Amino acid sequence: MVLQISQRDSRVLTASSRRPRASRFALMGAAAALAFGVAMGVPASSAYAEAPQTLATVTGPSSFADVVDRVKPAVVAIKVKATEEDHDHFDVPGLSPDDPMYRFFKRFGEDGGRGQKHVTMSQGSGFIVSPDGYVVTNNHVVEHASEVEVALDSGKTLPAKVIGTDKRTDLALLKISDGDKLPYVEWSSANPRVGDWVIAVGNPFGLGGSVTAGIVSARGRDIGAGPYDDFLQIDAPVNRGNSGGPAFDTRGAVIGVNTAIYSPSGGSVGIGFAIPAEVAKDVVAALKEKGAVSRGWIGVKIQNVTQEIADSMGLKSTKGALIAQPQKGAPAEEAGLKAGDVITAVNGEKIETPRELARKIAAMGPKKSVDITFLRNGAEKTVKLTLGVLPEEKEARADNDFGGGDGGEITGLGIEVAPASEVRGAGREGVIVTDIDPSGAAAQKGVRRGDVIVEAGGQTVNSRADLASAFDAARKEGRRSVLLRVKSADGMKFVAVPVKAG
Repeated sequence: MVLQISQRDSRVLTASSRRPRASRFALMGAAAALAFGVAMGVPASSAYAEAPQTLATVTGPSSFADVVDRVKPAVVAIKVKATEEDHDHFDVPGLSPDDPMYRFFKRFGEDGGRGQKHVTMSQGSGFIVSPDGYVVTNNHVVEHASEVEVALDSGKTLPAKVIGTDKRTDLALLKISDGDKLPYVEWSSANPRVGDWVIAVGNPFGLGGSVTAGIVSARGRDIGAGPYDDFLQIDAPVNRGNSGGPAFDTRGAVIGVNTAIYSPSGGSVGIGFAIPAEVAKDVVAALKEKGAVSRGWIGVKIQNVTQEIADSMGLKSTKGALIAQPQKGAPAEEAGLKAGDVITAVNGEKIETPRELARKIAAMGPKKSVDITFLRNGAEKTVKLTLGVLPEEKEARADNDFGGGDGGEITGLGIEVAPASEVRGAGREGVIVTDIDPSGAAAQKGVRRGDVIVEAGGQTVNSRADLASAFDAARKEGRRSVLLRVKSADGMKFVAVPVKAG
């Protein structure tokens, strides 16, 4: 499956297989029951005895034409000239382009990953949200833009400039030069329900204003596009070039910004995703005011509480966000939060997942005082802290030189380790995984070669003996798993590894 997010850019993800629709099997079952009843001589009325006596009639509008006539003039095509770097010229002697190390050297080689610059032309969609010419679209439509033009529904083309962008929600705000008394649309004040009609208008494949219709299929979708995923899933067909275009309700109000589709071919298969209006309008307001979005930040690396982790920590529930590592000097660390704490509420509102925590904290904005409720060693505690400003994302790179150091295999784990202090680039704390059995218990739980284990069962680990001791203690106590705190290329995380009888 392909997650198509742009007419010029695509990201490949693995999508789960579609399940048969339950309604189809229910109808087949009813038909089979009726046939069986008639064959056995049972009156038809008896065969229907358990079937609904009446069926609700679902009707839709006879036409969307009036709504389309009203909103279509505010939907625009966006033409972008961008300057990008071409890395394809990079050559690594002796390595095939299919070799993973080829891609590594191509990115981090002697030229620092810098390639030849070239100009690209691309198109997307957008919509005008004010009579003076402010236009909303996707960040990926105008990313790296050197020139932007907006083509109105009337055919007139006007230059525009980028006012601000937000990569985390994939939104951008443009301003049409000398815009005056332009047609515009407004955000919906109500959240759509699953099953509501939706109308998508955009510029698919560069064809110009096109209209499709369907329903809202689901809410709150997480498609792995960013840390604040909260997409509407719609089945109104959208295609390449629809990115940044609006999704309307039957009143002509904008309920979402079309951003991505699942597709095996790049064309619509009826699964599209839109950024909800309640998210988009706040981001757009911030971009208009400041040119950027300031989000709240507490400075923690968080992860899900799996059932195995809950069992290892003696938790009664898997709800909450587990702190894998508080960042040094961040609000969380200053307030006393530690690795292993599980955040369960913010200002008294329950938190069930890490993503929910991230969205709630970000939406509050910086400099807000909040109460954080958390579990530590089974006891509930609350601290007050002041939110900081979410910093720009930093790239994490791992040193993959594992040479040197004495190590050994830990029974039942399928890994070999060495003191991190003896391996260049691994740091001073913990033990580094120097080799791993792909079929071993540790590998099956996500531990990888190059990871550094800093804690096991709540105890600091600095040698192979420390790690082995933690597993021996768990066996004697009859525990099913040991909770490891692991430093990987993606940051700190907790991993519950099962204990094998020894």
